[in-house]
Amino acid sequence: MKKPLVGIVMGSDSDWPLVTRAHETLNEFDIGHEVHVISAHRSPDIAIDYACTARPRGLKVIIAAAGGAAHLAGIIAAHTSIPVIGIPIQGGALNGIDSLLSTAQMPAGIPVATVTLGSAGGVNAAILAAQIIATADEEIATKLEEYKKKLNTRVRAANDRIQAQLKTKK
Repeated sequence: MKKPLVGIVMGSDSDWPLVTRAHETLNEFDIGHEVHVISAHRSPDIAIDYACTARPRGLKVIIAAAGGAAHLAGIIAAHTSIPVIGIPIQGGALNGIDSLLSTAQMPAGIPVATVTLGSAGGVNAAILAAQIIATADEEIATKLEEYKKKLNTRVRAANDRIQAQLKTKK
């Protein structure tokens, strides 16, 4: 098992179905990571300890996912100097808008990079973490370039399929 470079934390195990996309994407890039359930409100001492010990343990980035008030990314960011990426979890009375705003609206000096609501959030958080790590790791940088080429190839193939369908309807 590779040494963890990315920490993934979520406020509740009910967040795992969306957060698992970050785990899977980091696995695709062969980036070592760890996963924990830590609540900003129900276990703030654990959240603070996790953040304070992240750099000494070798983590380069933390991905924090939470719904509702979504303070997990903020409390982590307040207690570490490594980059924090927030995944707002969709759901609840406001369908995730509260999570999005709580994650994105941070005070000056405590940045949290915030990705999208929904299933793309975990993937985007992992890609952003990989991009941060790739600034000092050529192997990961090369894997990211290949990933982007595959995205481009998929879009071109999709366009070719649509163009073929349009021709048959004339």
